[in-house]
Amino acid sequence: MSDVDTDRVRAELEAKRAEICALLDETQEDVAPVALDQTQQGRLSRMDAMQRQEMAQAARRRRRLELERIDAAIARIDAGTFGECVRCGEEISPARLGLDPTTPLCRDCAGG
Repeated sequence: MSDVDTDRVRAELEAKRAEICALLDETQEDVAPVALDQTQQGRLSRMDAMQRQEMAQAARRRRRLELERIDAAIARIDAGTFGECVRCGEEISPARLGLDPTTPLCRDCAGG
């Protein structure tokens, strides 16, 4: 794709990937099982801890999905198909890629 600097995009994607991996490492203990020992914490505290755990798990799932999108975009760069819609093969507009370089679909195939 001639209108997009794939070296710059790759560097940005790799930096974002490193950032997400660091966040996943930092939040590992946030998803640890919640202790059910009532002598150490009350019922409401335990419920609050379980809610925080569920929110942390949801955030980790979103981060893992983002990593998959980043890895797929890097693979398209490596394959020389970055900027081509994976569904129809048409060019994805540089403006669309500028907003989200991990997008695999052109505007028409994305439905918007």
